[in-house]
Amino acid sequence: MRTNTEEIISGVYLIGGPGITSTDDAAIYLIDFSGELVLIDAGAGKSFSQIVRNIEMLGLNPANLSHLILTHCHIDHIGSAPFFKKQYGTKILIHGSDAKAVETGDSLKTAANCYNTTFSPMAVDKKLKGEHETLKFGREELHCLHTPGHTPGSISLYLDKGGKRVLFGQDIHGPFHKAFNSDMEAWKKSMQILLALNADILCEGHFGIFQPKERVRAYIERYLEEYD
Repeated sequence: MRTNTEEIISGVYLIGGPGITSTDDAAIYLIDFSGELVLIDAGAGKSFSQIVRNIEMLGLNPANLSHLILTHCHIDHIGSAPFFKKQYGTKILIHGSDAKAVETGDSLKTAANCYNTTFSPMAVDKKLKGEHETLKFGREELHCLHTPGHTPGSISLYLDKGGKRVLFGQDIHGPFHKAFNSDMEAWKKSMQILLALNADILCEGHFGIFQPKERVRAYIERYLEEYD
């Protein structure tokens, strides 16, 4: 079990998740784009203060969190988003296909009911569209890929940094439920897109960090075989 944050590659950190923040939290990743900070997912909602402290312990200023990108609409990934929006004016991004669940606080679609909690409706600042959208931060780029399957608006992200391709694939393992509007056929196509990236590092949502690229490929292929 981890007890603190982890630098995955220069400027990319694991700052939340079980063993770091609340056991309810999915993994929370932070990218430092030369002082401008981007958060990928935000845990289930009980860990806001600890997430902020973890950022500060890295010597970074949470007030510089310009964007929070939500990989999909489930509570263990979106719970602290309203706090960042209110406290720091952080812009909230999510794919348009999952945005309604967040903006209406849908207890089923956000899976809040599974955690015996609620999620208050929250306005989204930017709805990602299409299959691939590129966000620019200074000279660097963060790529957002629409990878539906687990939910209709699930996304995966990647960036090329320090000669490595880092993939953020949060819930590529599922689970798949009718209540989530999961789509296995769409998921299989999404996994082929991720395999084609040939990523060096996979930052997963619940099962840790996988590298080198052989382990990344093996992780994804394992689930393709399991659900075949």
